[in-house]
Amino acid sequence: MSRGIRRGRTFLLAAIAGTAIANNYAIQPALTDVAAQLDVPLSVIGLVPTAALIGCMSGFALLLPLGDRLAPNRLIAGQLTALAAALVVAASATGAGVLLAAYVFVGAAAGVAAQAGSIVGRHARPERRAAAVATVAAGMSAGILLSRLVGGTLSDVLGWRQMLLVFAALALLGALAAAMLLPSERPPFRHGYLAALGSLPLLLRQHSRLRRAVAAGGLWYFAFNLVWVTLVLALGRPPHSLTPTAIGLYSLAGVLGFAVLPLTGRLADRYTPGTVIVAGMLVAAAGTALLATGLDTPPVTALGLALFDAGCFAAQAANQSRVMAIDPDRSGSLTSVYLVLYFIVGAIGTALAAPLLGAIGWQGTSLTALAALLAAAFVARTGFRRTPRESPRVAAVGPGQGP
Repeated sequence: MSRGIRRGRTFLLAAIAGTAIANNYAIQPALTDVAAQLDVPLSVIGLVPTAALIGCMSGFALLLPLGDRLAPNRLIAGQLTALAAALVVAASATGAGVLLAAYVFVGAAAGVAAQAGSIVGRHARPERRAAAVATVAAGMSAGILLSRLVGGTLSDVLGWRQMLLVFAALALLGALAAAMLLPSERPPFRHGYLAALGSLPLLLRQHSRLRRAVAAGGLWYFAFNLVWVTLVLALGRPPHSLTPTAIGLYSLAGVLGFAVLPLTGRLADRYTPGTVIVAGMLVAAAGTALLATGLDTPPVTALGLALFDAGCFAAQAANQSRVMAIDPDRSGSLTSVYLVLYFIVGAIGTALAAPLLGAIGWQGTSLTALAALLAAAFVARTGFRRTPRESPRVAAVGPGQGP
């Protein structure tokens, strides 16, 4: 695949990224039903999203560096096939242990969404890198946004097990398309796989821009997971007691985040990613402030979620384009370091959702997320200032999943 990746392949990778990353979220509206069927406490089944995030982190650490070595068609097709197999195991689970273990593998394989972004970032022209990454990020955003609605609806109509089988079939279709349509050329590589893994911690020490990107991104992903997982749990229990489909409908509020991503890419190419990140964090903070007023007024909740998602998705696309531009030939390894740490912090937010909801309620949890977003804006404001050597174009170029 030559530099200046063709638009059709970019759209294919965006579709693959969206359908893959959706598997980390599609089961969330049905968690109450899953707990009832498996006869285990909701607090145990509430660990399913955490298991998926742990799997994602493992996949990012172990599989993303393969993008610097393997042909895109083989790599993407292989991960999607593994994703389908893990979903089949999850669908057949008879206990919480098997389900949680399966979701570790689901999360690892769903990390193929980040592979898609890395491939696009590697081959895009420098002046179009942020826009290309934003296209894939838009696909990931669509997957995240629609996953809860589609997953909740399919769970209501077919049951949660059959819902997982539908997503397994989609993964296999994506694998077939990747094998047939993505390039078969292997990228040049300078080191063996084990050496590449060993060099990952050094990248964090060598590149201050990578450290700043991790700090800012981790803060808003902590807030993103904290808000969404807590929202699902709060709406599923009294006094709201909404069905999975009704809970999933709230994900449509995030369509604004999907809509702004193409503009985000163009702005990041024209100005600097730091400017886009700060603006995104302020928008997300405004949305979180609305959410903190309570969940009794659906239009207010929907507006708050729309602003929250738009800000987080815009910031993530700008942040990843900057990470990839540090060294496009090592975009897989750089993205691996970034996303592993990003998801570690996000997993903390997911794990704290249920305990915080019980301890300080919805409003207290929302205000915790708001504080994290403002901290991310501060890091972006102080950490992404243009250096004397950076022109606006270099700063802009210099990932999904979305969240």
